[in-house]
Amino acid sequence: MSINDEYRTLEKLSTGVYKEKGSKFLAFAYPVYSEDEIKQILDNLRKEYYDARHHCYAWRLGPEGEPYRINDDGEPGGTAGKPIHGQLLSHNLSNILIVVIRYFGGVKLGVSGLIHAYRTAASDAIEQGRILSKTVNEVYQIQFDYLAMNEVMKVIKDYNLQVSNQQFDLACRLEWSHRQSEVEFILSLFEKIESVRWEFLRKV
Repeated sequence: MSINDEYRTLEKLSTGVYKEKGSKFLAFAYPVYSEDEIKQILDNLRKEYYDARHHCYAWRLGPEGEPYRINDDGEPGGTAGKPIHGQLLSHNLSNILIVVIRYFGGVKLGVSGLIHAYRTAASDAIEQGRILSKTVNEVYQIQFDYLAMNEVMKVIKDYNLQVSNQQFDLACRLEWSHRQSEVEFILSLFEKIESVRWEFLRKV
């Protein structure tokens, strides 16, 4: 079974804004990689924009856009989180959090007006950013005897593995990462080299 490990995301934080009948909608689009990271961003925004009426958001994680969450934060159901999420879907973006912060202007916008406002603010934040295609990568640590150095480095060079935290001694150790769909094949090559031991560390 093939692994889908490719997705579209934003290069970095981008922002958008929409104004309607005195209300201001500030949109923030973040590339994110975990629910813990999302929680921290939401906490920070609530502290910084403590005087805003609503902090509505939607996010998607992973190449399939699962898991995902939407939140209307007190707005009528389906008028905020859902249209924000809809922009993530229509732009085919994942590993993204969009938060739209509303300062109420004193005039109610109605259901259709709210949907339009949150959708437009989210769309503006996306359009102000730069969209990238990225892969889900897995990071491994391998250990091997110094005599296996040439064989190990040949695999790394031939398949363009990204290497970090190298330590070369009588017992050598390094970390490498590569796209998830090709990792199983890379590991099969390392298993053919005597003395190589590997350990999965994380996905990035």
